[in-house]
Amino acid sequence: MNDDAEQQHLAQANPGYAAGQLAAAFRTAAAHPDPETRRRGAERGRRWRAVLDGMANGLLTIGSRAPVAGLPAWVTPEVVRGGFATGEPSAGGPLLDHEIATARRAGVPENRRALFAYFLSDDGLAQLHGLLDSGRYEVTVPEEAALLTVAWLARAGEPAAALDLVEELAPFADRLRFGPRPADRPAPRPDAVHRNTVADARAALAARRPNTAVETQREALAVWQPFGDELLAHWLEATDEQGRVHVPGLADPWHERSAALLHRYRELARRHTYCTKHLRPQENLGILRGALEETVGARELAPRRLGLLRHAVAAMVRKRGLPGSAEHTTLRRRQAAHAALPSHHALAGVVLGRLSDLPRHAGVAEVESVLAPVSEREAHQTGVPAGAVVPAAVRRPVEAALSAPVGTLVERGVVPSAEVLAELVPQVVAATTAEAHRDPALRSLATAHYQAFRNRRSLLLFDLQRQVRIEELPWVRAVAAQRAGSGTEEAAVEALRQLGGLAVRAFPGTILPNPLIRELAVLARQAELGAPLVEELAADIFMGTFAPKFLTAARVAAELLGGGSLYERYYAIDYAAVRNLAVVEAAESSLRSQRARTSAGFAALCRQRAAEFAPGSGRSGSWVAGNGTVIEQAQILTTHNLATLVHRVGIDPGTGWDDLVQRSFATVCRLTGRVHHNPRPLGTIKDAAYAWRQMVFYLSLCPTDQQRGTLAGIGEMCAQQPWHIAGRLTPALTGLRQVLFGGQVDDGAGRRLLGWSTGGHWLREEPTPGTPAHRAVRRQ
Repeated sequence: MNDDAEQQHLAQANPGYAAGQLAAAFRTAAAHPDPETRRRGAERGRRWRAVLDGMANGLLTIGSRAPVAGLPAWVTPEVVRGGFATGEPSAGGPLLDHEIATARRAGVPENRRALFAYFLSDDGLAQLHGLLDSGRYEVTVPEEAALLTVAWLARAGEPAAALDLVEELAPFADRLRFGPRPADRPAPRPDAVHRNTVADARAALAARRPNTAVETQREALAVWQPFGDELLAHWLEATDEQGRVHVPGLADPWHERSAALLHRYRELARRHTYCTKHLRPQENLGILRGALEETVGARELAPRRLGLLRHAVAAMVRKRGLPGSAEHTTLRRRQAAHAALPSHHALAGVVLGRLSDLPRHAGVAEVESVLAPVSEREAHQTGVPAGAVVPAAVRRPVEAALSAPVGTLVERGVVPSAEVLAELVPQVVAATTAEAHRDPALRSLATAHYQAFRNRRSLLLFDLQRQVRIEELPWVRAVAAQRAGSGTEEAAVEALRQLGGLAVRAFPGTILPNPLIRELAVLARQAELGAPLVEELAADIFMGTFAPKFLTAARVAAELLGGGSLYERYYAIDYAAVRNLAVVEAAESSLRSQRARTSAGFAALCRQRAAEFAPGSGRSGSWVAGNGTVIEQAQILTTHNLATLVHRVGIDPGTGWDDLVQRSFATVCRLTGRVHHNPRPLGTIKDAAYAWRQMVFYLSLCPTDQQRGTLAGIGEMCAQQPWHIAGRLTPALTGLRQVLFGGQVDDGAGRRLLGWSTGGHWLREEPTPGTPAHRAVRRQ
C-alpha cells in the first residue's frame, strides 16, 4: 500500500487532474524515443481513459472505499497515481497462461467461472491440497489466496465455513482470479528477507558491458605495444650504430619478414578495434608501419619519411630501451601482467554462471560462495585466471540480493535508509502474523497472502474513511477462528520491539516513513499494547483535522516527557494540559457512546502552537506551508512515534541515547550542508529540523548529569564543521544550551529550530563573520 494510506483528501475528485495525467501519458506514448517507454505510456493512457470514462458514466465513485459499481470493498481495484481507481479489478483481465493450462488439463471451458467450479470438484480440491502441502505457489494479488483457503477449510473439517466462503465468492467468479499461481519452488524461509532477487542480480550483471576505456588500455598493452616492439626490432636490424637506416636489398630475407609483419598487422587491426592509436600516421607506430609499407612495395623512402623513421626509432629506444634489454623486459612484463587482469565484464560472467542454478525469485542465502575467487574449473571454462577476486562493482548486485534476517541486512549496508527498511518489513510482519496459525500449510498461505495484500495500492478516500484492512477480506475472516490465542501477542510484541528498535538505532535522524509505520501498527494491534502510531500527513492535501489517535499518541508522550523534561521545555509544551485534553475528549466520546472520528481539541492546539512558534508566522505564505506548520506541531506533540516506541513498546537504544544524539546531529549537519547555495532549500531545512527534533528527544532521555556533556560534545562537532554549516546551526545550539541551563530558547542569539515556515526561514540565511553566531562558534 502506498504513502497515502491514511491521508485526508479534498472533498471531491478533480477530473482535471485525471485529464492532465491522460494527456501526459499520450504525449509519452506518441513522442518518446524508447519503444518500451512508449508502450508503458500507452498503457497508462488506457488506465486514465478508463478513470475518466468511469467518472463520466457513474461506474466509478472516486473517494469511496468501494469505488467500482458492483464490486465490494474487499476486491482489490486497479489503482493509478493519486489513488484513482480505473474500474478494473487487479485480479481480473484476460486469463493468464497458467489458467489456460489448468483449463485444458481439466477439460473445462477456458473461462474463470468454469475454473472456479473445477477447483471445487474432487480433482480440483486435490490439486489445491497438493499446492498447500508443497508450498509451490505464488500469491501476487490477495484474491489468489481465496480458493486455497476454501481447500484448507474443507480439509480441516470446516465444511460450513468453506461453503460460506464459496457463497460469498461465487457472484464474482466470472470476473476475478481466485486460484493461485503454480511455482517451481516453495517460498523461502520466513526468517530471512531480501531486498533484491536472484533475477534482479542476474539482470544487473547481464547488463554490464565491457568498459571501452579499460578495454582500449588492455588492447594497447597486450596487442599493440608488443607488436610495436617487434616492428622496432625489425627496423633496428636495418639501422647502424649512428642511427642511420640502410634498407637491405630486395633479395634479403628482411623483406620477407617485412611482408609477414604487415600481414600480421592487418589481421591484428581487423580483430582488435578498441585502440586506434596505431592508425595515426604521426605516431611512432604509424611511422614505422608506413615506412615498412613503402619498402615492401619496393618504393624508395623519401628523405622526409626517412628522417621521420630515424627520429621514431631513436625516440622509442631512448624512452624504453632496446627490445630485449633488462629495462625493457621488466617494463613489458609489468604491463603484460596488468593487461592479463580479468575485466569486470568477464568476472560478471563468472558470477552470472554461479547464479544460474539459484531460484530466480528468491534471495541469495550464501553470498560468500557466489562471490568467491575464480576456481580452477571456472578458469578452464571461461579463460578467466584462477584465483581472480570479484571486484566491488560486481559484488554489489549480488550483495543487494542477500537473504538474511533484516538486522543483518542493515549491518551489512544492504538497507541504507528507513525507506528501504520499510520495503522489507512486510516480509517480517507477514511471518509474525502468520505464526498465529497452528497449521504449517495455513501459516505459509497467510504469509504469502499478507505480502500480496501489502502490495495493494491505496485509494483516494474522502470523509476520513479508512483503507480496507486485511481482516476484512472474506477468506481471512473465514480462518480467523483458527488463530491461536497463546503466544501470538508475545510474538507480535517481540517483532514490534525488534523492528522499531532497529529503525531507531539504524536511522536515528530520520522519521519513520509511512509504509513502515503501517507495518508496525499491524504488530501493535496484535500486541495489544495500546501503542498508537501516527503517519506523516501530506501538507498539500491536509484538511486541518486529526484522527483521535494523534491525541492518544500525544498523551503517551506526556507520560514519558511531562514534568519538565528538556524536550517539553525546548518546544514549550504544556504536557499536563495535553493529558487533560485527552481525558476530556475520552469522556465526551464515552458519553456519546460512539468513537469520535476526529480530535477537534488536538487540531485547535496544533493551530494555536503553529501561529505562536512557526518561523515567519503572520507573513504571507502558501496554504501548503501553513498546513505544514500545523502538521509539524502535531509531530512535536506526539514526538512522531518515538515516545510510543520507547514508553509503550520498550525499544532498546543499543549503544545508549547519547550515541543516538551524536548520530542524529551528524544527520543535521549533513542536511544543513545542502542548504548552502541551494535555490530551493526548504525541503532540506524541513528534514534537518526533523532530525534535530529527534536529537532533542534522545538527549531528553539521557540522565541529567549526562546531558551537559553530550551537548558539549555536539557543540565541538559543530565547531569542526565548515563555516556555512557551523554558522547556521550555532543559534539552534545556543537556544538548546540556554534551555538546558534553565533559560529560554529564544533569548539573545538563541533560536528554536523548526522545519516549516510561512515566510522566510532563518536557517537559509547566509551566516556572516562578526555576527553573534560567528563569535559563538569561535568561542567553542
